Amino acid sequence: MNVTDQKAINDAAWKACDTFRGTIDPSQYKDYILIFLFWKYISDTWVDHLASYARQFGGDSERLRRRMERERFVLPEGTSFSDLYAQRNADNIGELINIAFQAIEDRNKGKLEGVMTGVDFNSTNNLGETADRNRRLQSLFKDFGDAKLDFRPSRFDGDAQAEDAIGETYIYLIGQFASDAGKKAGEFFTPRKVSELLVRLANPQPGARICDPACGSGTLLVRAAEYVARAQNVETTKADVQLFGQESTRQTQALARMNMFLHGLDSARIEWADTLNSPKLIAGDALMRFDTVLANPPFSLDKWGAETAAKDRFHRYHRGIPPKSRGDYAFISHMIESAKLHEGRVAVIAPHGVLFRGGAEGRIRQALIEENLLDGVVGLPAQLFPSTGIPVCMVIFDRAREKGGARAGADDVMFIDASRDFVPGKKQNQLSDTQLDRIVAAWTARADVERYAAVVPRAKLAENGYNLNIPRYVDTFEAEAEIDIAAVQAEIVALEAELTSTRARMDAYLRELGVIA
Repeated sequence: MNVTDQKAINDAAWKACDTFRGTIDPSQYKDYILIFLFWKYISDTWVDHLASYARQFGGDSERLRRRMERERFVLPEGTSFSDLYAQRNADNIGELINIAFQAIEDRNKGKLEGVMTGVDFNSTNNLGETADRNRRLQSLFKDFGDAKLDFRPSRFDGDAQAEDAIGETYIYLIGQFASDAGKKAGEFFTPRKVSELLVRLANPQPGARICDPACGSGTLLVRAAEYVARAQNVETTKADVQLFGQESTRQTQALARMNMFLHGLDSARIEWADTLNSPKLIAGDALMRFDTVLANPPFSLDKWGAETAAKDRFHRYHRGIPPKSRGDYAFISHMIESAKLHEGRVAVIAPHGVLFRGGAEGRIRQALIEENLLDGVVGLPAQLFPSTGIPVCMVIFDRAREKGGARAGADDVMFIDASRDFVPGKKQNQLSDTQLDRIVAAWTARADVERYAAVVPRAKLAENGYNLNIPRYVDTFEAEAEIDIAAVQAEIVALEAELTSTRARMDAYLRELGVIA
């Protein structure tokens, strides 16, 4: 499928949002739109496969039934999009949708439990009184009935291409909702180029176990799978990875699970709970360990659970307990303890404060550097996120650098200042592919680049009190060109002479016209 087709699909899906825009906050209506999109996709796939197998098996209804029972998602009779579309003018259409979603979830409980029924389509509070609610839902059915939103695999080049289309549309919509929702969006979305950059710096390999402990809608995990798939030259659905995530918000966790399904990553395990206070990715009495841990956690989270951290049964805070009003190092501590000993890599997006703030954070930072875990820091431009206008950084840790690891001899830290490289936007700045490539090339080369990158011995970090503020190590100052005073004076004299001559000619013209005596 070409880019134009994808854009047409995206535009049609975004147009469907007009049903709610201006009447319901984006943080609410995104759930209705996204679950409708998911339902439309599994319905189209079901109908398409049903027709295909019906042709294959002729009139053998029993063989057809048995084959459809093995479908990826089984739709009970009367629960498809087209079934409900035919009833869209019913007075109780919201209730009928709820009943259909419950039936689909019950039939596919192992995969869809909690995914389809987290949104109430019969809600007076969210969708209005009966007449308004019915009008909105009827409009939604009409919008999703658009021919551009037909995701039958036969319309594409098979199931894989249909998944590519629906998956990209899903992430496109999440990004649009994030822009609309502003600061409320930080909980569920990381911009595409930022996600791609973090994954490239984390560099997960085929066979990797990858975890995002603050996964939001799961975009980072999708990008990680795509990265590995490209390395293997296979479709994303065939990437040799195991994906794990945890999300504290129930409905956002449902979005993440749908995101996995829509990208064919059905085996991904996405848990629902507060990672810092109730980690679910555990093995026995210990945290599960991963090859790659990456995340864009909430910035400077207040009330993250500092009061119970000293008694943490997983001993995640042995380097120190972060301040109760800033949970940045709580997430970092969790991520490092979740990485495999002697080999796991950690990549985290964080506010610049983690690089230089003192107190408990300074002590934790010092311990991480002294343990030789810090691999590098990348400074990024401001206004890359819908949730904040501040510039952010990416901090990379590598447990292969610790004693006993393959990189234990490494004794320097990479600093890159990419804060001036961006494509300006009205609401958000963007990173281009060229800018991403420049960052990754500098990271890979691990060499000094004037006013851009520096490889710094750990001893120098100690000399600076373990302060990682990037300008201390990457000098971006550009000296202004020296001014030739004599040349400037000569230019002024010449301009004054030219002005005098011009005034004399003007006076002569005005006298000829009789304007002046």
